[in-house]
Amino acid sequence: MAVRLLKVSCLATAVFASSGFYLSSKRLDINDLSVIRFGRAAATTAVISYDYLTAFKHVEYGTEEYWAVKSKVHLRSAERLRDLCCANRGTFIKVGQHLGALDYLLPEEYTSTLKVLHSRAPQSSMEEIQQVIREDLGKELSEIFVLFEEEPQGAASLAQVHKAVLHDGKTVAVKVQHPKVRRQSAKDIMVMEVLVKAVHWLFPDFAFMWLVEEAKKNMPLELDFLNEGHNAEKVANMLSHFPFLKVPTIHWDLSTKRILTMEFLEGGQVNDREYMKENGINVNEISENLGKMYSEMIFVHGFVHCDPHPGNVLVRKCPRSQKTEILLLDHGLYQVLQPDFRMNYCRLWMSLINRDLAGVERYSRRLGAGDLYPLFACVLTARSWNSVNAGISSVPVTHAEDVEIRTNAAQYLPQISDLLNRVPRQMLLLLKTNDLLRGIETTLQARASSSSFINMSRCCIRAVARHKRSKAQSRRRRLQIALAESLSLWKLSVYELLLWVRGLVINRWLAALLLFLH
Repeated sequence: MAVRLLKVSCLATAVFASSGFYLSSKRLDINDLSVIRFGRAAATTAVISYDYLTAFKHVEYGTEEYWAVKSKVHLRSAERLRDLCCANRGTFIKVGQHLGALDYLLPEEYTSTLKVLHSRAPQSSMEEIQQVIREDLGKELSEIFVLFEEEPQGAASLAQVHKAVLHDGKTVAVKVQHPKVRRQSAKDIMVMEVLVKAVHWLFPDFAFMWLVEEAKKNMPLELDFLNEGHNAEKVANMLSHFPFLKVPTIHWDLSTKRILTMEFLEGGQVNDREYMKENGINVNEISENLGKMYSEMIFVHGFVHCDPHPGNVLVRKCPRSQKTEILLLDHGLYQVLQPDFRMNYCRLWMSLINRDLAGVERYSRRLGAGDLYPLFACVLTARSWNSVNAGISSVPVTHAEDVEIRTNAAQYLPQISDLLNRVPRQMLLLLKTNDLLRGIETTLQARASSSSFINMSRCCIRAVARHKRSKAQSRRRRLQIALAESLSLWKLSVYELLLWVRGLVINRWLAALLLFLH
């Protein structure tokens, strides 16, 4: 018996030692092993679930103590989730960033904690970057670039960007995919799917399968940099009538599925008020132009850039014209809206702006909200139901209303989860886009101005008229639609002019009053 045990222990030692030697010779990071990644995710899910199951046992529902305990549990769970994303990196960080952008849809403890993931992205070594370039372009760095900065300009969950200079003297940005992301992403999403189903089984009110489904659909698109290049060219052509918009030009001869070489553009982040102040950039002009861009993308074309976080939207003074420009980067994730969906969405926003509550109910139901249409209107606008009733274009946003919405988001999480599982999948990325844009507006202190609603209305009118013309059978009917469109746009322009004149008169009165008081 002793001899057998000795043999088994010797064999186990040999296997363990040879495995260790193999892993070290391959320079394999233990964090890359699927069993480690799954184990870490499963353990974190188990701990979070246990915390929620046990934390409220001796607390009466609805009391101050209950809400205080709930807030602490939310915060602990959010921190555990953040640590898991940082440890597993790649797809986990991408999904965590998505969750962090869902203001007004998730409790504040989660969104504020997960927002830091934008600055916690992994960074590949220079050897790994050179290897990807060697494999995909078939050349060494020195054969392609005169200069290639080793320190990346920025590192994201899926890739990092380096500044470089070509042999013809052009300065470019080279986006290189982290080498392990593509291999790990499918397994990571499978792990998330299993764990989300397990949590849903434990907590039936938790219904976030939509998040996994979106990741499963969008991740392959985001990992294909050629797709990103085509999206960039399409949106540049589509919005070429906006002189303030700048999209980087793609160098197709130096681009592959894992490498994207493009024009290097430099500017300050769109939420950096200090940068704008130093460079004489008008904050309100930026906010208005951002609204114009996205209204055009969503309502008129149905081709929407879905990742407008501040790192992807830069601002600058054009070196030549000295006019303010918006630089739109990272075109990996776009949503293509189906015509019927886009029309219902257009008409819903027109109803919200015009305080047409019957229209709000009708088009919300068409978009799948059902009896939850009041909640849907609040989620979409990030306004209270009282403000929706009073008219979102006429009632200003207040701090008290923001606090009320965040409180309700925590209280109505089961209903919000139910709503997000009901609406079409296209709506989910639009909600994420809305929240990111709203976050930028909040930082710029330029939320929901009358001009933004006028621009939105203008795009909705054009979109609905274009849709009607495409369905019209006769030239006479098309002419009627065109005249009605022109009349509606003219009325909007008159209204805009009246607002401007009223603002001018009020400013003069205020100036005269201040002078008199002085």
